Formats: sequence, structure tokens, C-alpha cells
Amino acid sequence: MKDINEARRYLSNAKEILREKAIKEDSLYKDRKYVKIAGHTAYSGVLVALDAVFGQKKKGRKSVDWYKEELSLIDKKVLSLFVAAYDALHLAMSYDGNLVAAVSREGLEIAEKIINWAEQKTAA
Repeated sequence: MKDINEARRYLSNAKEILREKAIKEDSLYKDRKYVKIAGHTAYSGVLVALDAVFGQKKKGRKSVDWYKEELSLIDKKVLSLFVAAYDALHLAMSYDGNLVAAVSREGLEIAEKIINWAEQKTAA
């Protein structure tokens, strides 16, 4: 449960960064730097939640392919969500700094779904 709370804290921090630093105007954020930071923060929260589910199956840094492989064995729907989170949070936000607010909003919603799923899996 501690890991899930930590994942939620990451997600909360990402939302705060977008709200207070990236500054939304109409349907775009004004500051690419903070969109990148928020994307990385939210994606890190997703990984923390998934690590809570998988435990210490692998030592060291895990690749995106490793997470995909593990999820494919457990829940294909969550695998699809993870791929979408990777695209929105990691690629579009973290790397590209996509300023479109809808991309960020969707990515954060997907992250929340994955964290909720991880919470249910760790509680069982």
C-alpha cells in the first residue's frame, strides 16, 4: 500500500506542476519544460505502481518491453492502458513536451486507471 500511495503522490505532483508551472491558456500549455517534467513525474508514478504489483522479479532497471511482457501475462486490458500511458506520458509529454492540454489530461487519466488497478491487485 505504501508504494501505491507513493504512485498517487507522483501523479498528484504531476497535476500540480501542470496547473502551477506549465500554465494552461485555452487548450494549450505555455511552458514546454514543465510539461516534460510533469510527464516524467506521472510516468514514474505508473512504474512505481506496477513495481508494487510485480515485486522484485528483476533486479536493476526494467525496460518498457519488460513491463509489457509482464502485463501481457496478467491483464491484456491493462497492457493496452500501459502502452497508451507510455505514448502519452513518456513520449508525447516527457520527450516531445507536447503542449496540447488534452494529451496531458488523457495521459493522467490513464495513469490513474493503472494505479487504481495496481491498488486492487496488491490488496488481493
